Amino acid sequence: MSSQPSSSLSSKHIAVLMGGPGSERQISLASGHAVLAALQGLGFKAEAVDVTGTTLTLPVGTDLAFNVIHGTFGEDGQLQEILEQLGVAYTGAGVQSSRNAFDKVLAKTRFRNAGVPTPHAEILDVSNGLCLPSFTVPFVVKPPREGSSVGVHVVRNPADSYAAVLDAATFGHDILVEAFIEGKELTVGILDDKALPVVHIAPRQGFYDLSNKYPWMTGGAGSDYFCPADLDEPTTRAVQNAALAAHRSLGIEIYSRVDVLLDNQNRPFVLEVNTLPGMTETSLLPKAAAAQSLSFPQLCQIIAELSLALRTP
Repeated sequence: MSSQPSSSLSSKHIAVLMGGPGSERQISLASGHAVLAALQGLGFKAEAVDVTGTTLTLPVGTDLAFNVIHGTFGEDGQLQEILEQLGVAYTGAGVQSSRNAFDKVLAKTRFRNAGVPTPHAEILDVSNGLCLPSFTVPFVVKPPREGSSVGVHVVRNPADSYAAVLDAATFGHDILVEAFIEGKELTVGILDDKALPVVHIAPRQGFYDLSNKYPWMTGGAGSDYFCPADLDEPTTRAVQNAALAAHRSLGIEIYSRVDVLLDNQNRPFVLEVNTLPGMTETSLLPKAAAAQSLSFPQLCQIIAELSLALRTP
């Protein structure tokens, strides 16, 4: 372990919250252990807290909760609300901004109101039975409150519409349907209200779904990543500006990762904003930070320091 660094974190007890009750539990555990190792490697007092349900018990004397519980409970405002009630500072997005980003329907409304470029969409209410979108194919079917592309379907054949909606309906009564944008899949990390270098995601087959995001977990074909993305300067700037506008429209604090599609006319379309993106050394936000000469431990430290400063009275 290195000597204790000079930092606002030096005398703090950090609890790294990982796991969670949702569908992204295994991904969260991987992120959590990576963050824990990074913080401990810097000499900070950090320990793991494996959260298995929707209640929370913190180690005595916790000064900062470093939250890496992706998806349900950790990313939807519930955990943030509990931590605020406990009076414990925590990393990343707050209660309301987490809710805004996690619910893709709320996020879509805020994007439109703020003039953020985003694909045309409609909401299906399946509470009284399944219904199909008015869109012609291709279109994308998404459960509004799941992460890591869980339940997402790209529908190219009208005959597949019913099965896609049926699967998405298992996650809730409302379903987001978006126009499909053909083009490059990009993502932009935002840190301290600044856009990091753009990452180009190139799935080896299909689209960037759960299997291509986490082949180590699913056995999928995986994806290739290019950072900085091979884009000209005006396009890079347009993508970063769209991502930053989306981040700001949701009121997100500290950091996020914004998923963007770039169509064949080099026009960016924001899909969603992740308030708790993957945090292993090979995850996309750390890749973008590395392209700006920020190591993974440095990224973790900056997130923790900014969060502590924001939420310390």
